Amino acid sequence: MEPSRIGTALRAARVRAGWSREALAYHSGVSGAAIAQIESGRRKDLRLTTLAALSGALGVSVDYLAGTPTAAPTLLQHRVVTYGADDAFLAAASPFLSEGVEESHCLLAVTTPAKEALLRDSLGDRAACVEFADWESWYRSPRHALDHYGAFVSEKSEAGAVWIRVVAEAAWADDTEAEITEWTRYESLVNLVFASSPATILCTYDERTFPGDVIAGARQTHPELVHGDDTTPSNAYQAPEDYLLNC
Repeated sequence: MEPSRIGTALRAARVRAGWSREALAYHSGVSGAAIAQIESGRRKDLRLTTLAALSGALGVSVDYLAGTPTAAPTLLQHRVVTYGADDAFLAAASPFLSEGVEESHCLLAVTTPAKEALLRDSLGDRAACVEFADWESWYRSPRHALDHYGAFVSEKSEAGAVWIRVVAEAAWADDTEAEITEWTRYESLVNLVFASSPATILCTYDERTFPGDVIAGARQTHPELVHGDDTTPSNAYQAPEDYLLNC
């Protein structure tokens, strides 16, 4: 009997993991005899609980084993607000976080000390619901920033957060031109790396410190623009596969 699609995929995933059938049985709770039947094609109709146990043990999706792969949903909302005064910064960031408090979302603000003070004063008692992180420690490099956000999203999602809201200050205006280019590329990468994350990231750019071309670049790397209470699609936005190849 020819192996089924599920049987072939199961064996391939097991071999990649370096496991015997007995090891997979131990990790999944599915008997070794059942695994042998699935891999050989003698057993083709599997219950969802069996598929879930096998896929969970092997670190693959149920869709992969069943042969019906689906693209991960795009959940990320990546927004930018550019501002020329502190009041404009607060007009976007403070309501954004306050709404998150009302919705019981997980809240993070990665800002400079000056912006943190503004937010705490504006939010009042609600500031206690926000985790504040030091900008300099998170943004030592694009790699560090991606790692910090990745760890934060994973930790909060595993803890049961239904949605995550982040205010992320762009404070690299004093960097070299080459470094600013790398940070702009980083903003585009965020759209790829966190596409399936249940998060809304509001990036804030101070027009008083950034030249016009950097502000224009921010509109190219963020799908949504924020103007006070309004959020609109960015007409200048370029998908990462286009932006990263051309910049």
